[in-house]
Amino acid sequence: MGWFRRRRAKAEVRRATDALRGVSYDHLVAFVRSRRGVEAWIERPTSFNKPSILLVAADGESTRRAVPSEEYGYAFAEELDIPCYDAGVVPYPQRMREYGKANKRKPIA
Repeated sequence: MGWFRRRRAKAEVRRATDALRGVSYDHLVAFVRSRRGVEAWIERPTSFNKPSILLVAADGESTRRAVPSEEYGYAFAEELDIPCYDAGVVPYPQRMREYGKANKRKPIA
């Protein structure tokens, strides 16, 4: 019985990975290749969010996308040879918050 559940789970991860290989994968790769000093934080799934990967560049610019699993996020970071951290253990960098404050949109008057 357990064999069928594991097989079904692997098939679901494979389908999700194939779906991610489209726009999100291209966006994440482009972000890493077009910015310097990019690091990754893997965010664990919650009751209402899927696991996700947060990429933060050296200047604090960041992007976040959902991933099929935490393992996929770690494999993605390893594939692109960027440092990777567990978001539940290593806090987000201060430069990301500073970038967000400095680049907030000003209200249109």
